[in-house]
Amino acid sequence: MFDIIRYSPEKKSEWNGFVARSKNGTFLFFRDYMDYHSDRFTDHSLMFYAGGQLYALMPANIKDGVLYSHQGLTYGGLVTCDDAAAAAVVTLFGELNAFLKAEGIRRVVYKSIPWIYHLQPSGEDLYALFKVCRARIAARDISSTIILGDRIKWHRDRRYGVNKARRSGVSVRRSDDLRSFWRVLDLNLGNKYGVKPVHTVEEMELLKSRFPDNIILYVAEKDGEVLGGTVLYVTGQVVHAQYISASPDGKRLRVIDAIYDVILNNDYAGFRHYFDFGKSTEDYGNYLNENLIYQKEGFGGRGVCYDTYEWEM
Repeated sequence: MFDIIRYSPEKKSEWNGFVARSKNGTFLFFRDYMDYHSDRFTDHSLMFYAGGQLYALMPANIKDGVLYSHQGLTYGGLVTCDDAAAAAVVTLFGELNAFLKAEGIRRVVYKSIPWIYHLQPSGEDLYALFKVCRARIAARDISSTIILGDRIKWHRDRRYGVNKARRSGVSVRRSDDLRSFWRVLDLNLGNKYGVKPVHTVEEMELLKSRFPDNIILYVAEKDGEVLGGTVLYVTGQVVHAQYISASPDGKRLRVIDAIYDVILNNDYAGFRHYFDFGKSTEDYGNYLNENLIYQKEGFGGRGVCYDTYEWEM
């Protein structure tokens, strides 16, 4: 029923056009986003045609005989059109498995697209993973999400933080100064976790130049010094906090509380769907950072899972 082909650069326009009109795609699936780190991943994205018409996409890469969807993305499962139906998607996964087996691929690691990003319900792939692939959950991370039209009251500790920041002369604004924020982010992640941000500042500057309406930086300042900030990824359904960080002085002055007071109670108060603070888990979901998720829950965030599935050929 389906013709399956590998993505190639001459298909870029067709790929991007499909993502733009899909029922569960976001700007992360546009090739100008996906391909910024093409030097790190061997792209193995797939396009599925039915009757000569593009029916679905799968952003993916390949490594050591394993297909991943996609290691360079937060999520990256099957992207489908409005007409995608359960029976057809079940067939698609059966044919996908046969296609991959013929290519010598022995295993698939599949990051589904969380439901909050769906413009229309798009769970057909999850049913097919059960019915056809007998997939198991290999990782489950928990994020904290707010329904902006029906928000939970903030914890009093968060309100105290906002007032402390204000009394201390902290100001919050949108900014294009990614380098100042990245210095804070690098030091915080390095000192606390011994890691670096997934993106370098040069990569984020490139992505922000390509998607200026989707990638937004907020910073908190005092006496001209950036003490903290957050990078937001804005999609049709979700405002997602891609990075959140503060310096030691910023933490003492509670600048993160001040930043999210501006974002949630002013600038994005009228956004029609969800605000997502991102994951509070590590080690494939086995470790829960309770202090981090407590902070996010203090803003009214509640659990949404980001799931990764796995199956053998």
